[in-house]
Amino acid sequence: MLIDQIKSANIEALKAKDVVARGVLSVVMNKYKLQEVELKASGKEIGDKELLAIIQKTLKELADEKEGYLKVNNQERAAAITRQEEILNAYLPKQLSEEEIRKIISSLEDKSVPSVMKHFKMNYAGQVDMSLVNSVLRSL
Repeated sequence: MLIDQIKSANIEALKAKDVVARGVLSVVMNKYKLQEVELKASGKEIGDKELLAIIQKTLKELADEKEGYLKVNNQERAAAITRQEEILNAYLPKQLSEEEIRKIISSLEDKSVPSVMKHFKMNYAGQVDMSLVNSVLRSL
């Protein structure tokens, strides 16, 4: 499982005294553990799909944080966040390009927004940015 890879990378970061990598990996592991507890309470299991969603959400949070640091001209913190983003991006599957999204949408019978969004959420979770799907769909 993907969480095992993240745990071992966290241990390697600890051994290498890599504070930046250790910090971001620990955040992801904590969010995973919290969601695992929530899902177990409702009788569900957590898997890679949920972990990918956690990583993507963390990346969005990091992007917002980096934007704030860039506004106040704190280049050092922005560079550290860029490194954290690179570390997390390594765990995500290859993202679909705008062209690939366009092809998939054109192959669908029902091109209504709810139907297309549901199709991508069910079949391409973790491989696509849903806001990009939405913007491509609206441009067609």
